[in-house]
Amino acid sequence: MSTVPHLPVLRLGRNYESLEKFEVKDHKTGEVKALVSNVNAGIVRRDLGKIGSGRAALKKFTCAQLIELSAKAGDLFLNGTLPLGDQGHTQSPQQYIETLSCTSGLPWNMVRRNMDKVHFALTNMKFVLNGLSRGLDLGILDHGTGEQFGTKLSYFPTCAALGLVMPSNSPAVNSLWIPAISLKTPVVIKPGKEEPWTPYRLIQAFIAAGVPAEAFGFYPTDHEGAGEILKLTGRSLIFGDKNTMAQYANNPAIQLHGPGWSKFLIGDDCIENWPDYIDVIAGAISDNGGRSCINASAVVVPKYAAEIAEALAKKIGPFAPTRADDPNARLSGFANVKMADFIDAQIEDGLKVPGATDVTAKYRNGPRKASFEGGTFMRPTIVLCDSFAHPLSNKEFLCPYASVVTCPQSEVLHKIGYTLAASVITKDAKFIEAVTDFAEIDRLNIGPVSTMKISWDQPHEGNMFEFLWKRRSIERAW
Repeated sequence: MSTVPHLPVLRLGRNYESLEKFEVKDHKTGEVKALVSNVNAGIVRRDLGKIGSGRAALKKFTCAQLIELSAKAGDLFLNGTLPLGDQGHTQSPQQYIETLSCTSGLPWNMVRRNMDKVHFALTNMKFVLNGLSRGLDLGILDHGTGEQFGTKLSYFPTCAALGLVMPSNSPAVNSLWIPAISLKTPVVIKPGKEEPWTPYRLIQAFIAAGVPAEAFGFYPTDHEGAGEILKLTGRSLIFGDKNTMAQYANNPAIQLHGPGWSKFLIGDDCIENWPDYIDVIAGAISDNGGRSCINASAVVVPKYAAEIAEALAKKIGPFAPTRADDPNARLSGFANVKMADFIDAQIEDGLKVPGATDVTAKYRNGPRKASFEGGTFMRPTIVLCDSFAHPLSNKEFLCPYASVVTCPQSEVLHKIGYTLAASVITKDAKFIEAVTDFAEIDRLNIGPVSTMKISWDQPHEGNMFEFLWKRRSIERAW
């Protein structure tokens, strides 16, 4: 048995070793942690022509049975020792934490919190699907037709499989696809290059729980192969930057997960109490190392912007790199150092434009881009902007970053643009009505609630049930 695990391609559940492989390395030391087989678009295309076998295997189970198996998979994911590759290696939960940490840069405590999120979704799948389906009797999906609340209902699957082009920034994003299994939909996954660990471990947990292996495809591949997954599965999710999202903006079969530009808005009626909200805002900016699309990246206020920026900078500005096993670690390292270079350069270029101040500079005790024990980290940045016209006022980066902007309450909804998660601190009924009616906020919190707070039965970015199943009209003569 090789000392370095080999992660094979899973061709509809069957292990496949490719001649072409890539190395997944420790982001600090460069030590190789795994060899991963890599396949071309032709293999992806060929296999997706047979994806019907995966759905047929899942159709042998009821939704209720698959929900039970998902709960078993959740416990195995969190607590079990599972196969790692095809050469006899196994992986305990602690080994998963340590390996993911050293290749992605996430400290152990953040990996654990992400594990807990995935575990919660898996073990509460009945609750999750009840919310996503608005209380539908899922037995109707088992038969295709049925009756509920005196209404005849029929649903049909929208796709052959759910395709996934996954990122490497945060393992909890995998919680977005796991309802697909209980909804009898195979998954075809292109993992992130620095983070194959979580989707592979989840697949092994599902298989160990009793879900048919042919319901899973694990295809490390290139850009062309990813394109085949997006094109041929029928429904897919893709994660990426603004430019990536623009390529697929008009394709309803592809659910886009790009920048969130999540925000805090404080109303006129609550602004005098701004010191009461600093802790929740600071947490929303910095939790999970600032890597989530629902991390707050802007704070919009009618006044006291300078004071609020100062308080936030004082709170999170001193955060510094630590060892990965430090239980109080607050920052994530960058496996891709060029990304850290890019972010630092973007912020510095923006600060050259008049009207913005890096308020955290005096609290950092060192450069924004910092080196520690061979790793590269981005320390927090709070920028005070004089208006939404400034290029740094509505930016989002994979680190703790936020702008603080002054804007009259009457103009806020004309300025903020698309916002994945908005926490609006107000008791003003008219302002609440206005933000409730505002179409460009996907997830809305009223009051001092972190943008990072998620209710699994209320999707903050797309509804997986409605994405994978569609209702049709039906009338039966017998």
